[in-house]
Amino acid sequence: MDISRKTDYSLRMLAELVRSDGGVVSVRAAAEQNEVPYSFARSIQHDLVRAGIIESTRGSHGGMRLAVDPKTTTIKEIIEAVQGPIYVATCATCAEDGGPCPFRPECHFNPVWCEAERMLDAYFSMATLYDVVVDKKHPILSQGNQFILVGPEHPKPDVPSAR
Repeated sequence: MDISRKTDYSLRMLAELVRSDGGVVSVRAAAEQNEVPYSFARSIQHDLVRAGIIESTRGSHGGMRLAVDPKTTTIKEIIEAVQGPIYVATCATCAEDGGPCPFRPECHFNPVWCEAERMLDAYFSMATLYDVVVDKKHPILSQGNQFILVGPEHPKPDVPSAR
């Protein structure tokens, strides 16, 4: 699974709205403060409005504001609103006719991909926008093999390159 550039930019812009504590933020300001190209930010704004995540107003005092509660809106909800369901593999749709992979019933790896998807689902469901932006918390896998939220006192994980 790849987090798209659009999803990354969307999360950056949403972080700006969370920090504004319910205030209106112009698209241009959110784009500039988070190094998002303005034209891309306008497209993202449109998509987030359509998804019901933000509200947008026009005019000299216009801009955007959160339409969801950042304390209950999970990272998973944002990812899926921007780029669709979280999939590790395309087993359900990779046949020539768009149906399931013909090798799926006897595939040795399908259960691996399914479990990875389940883990990603649990991971991204664990943290809300508020947790990440305001409380600066992120999920980690605990010794009991459960995801828990940890704060700034916990060392930040290094981001390994997938390539």
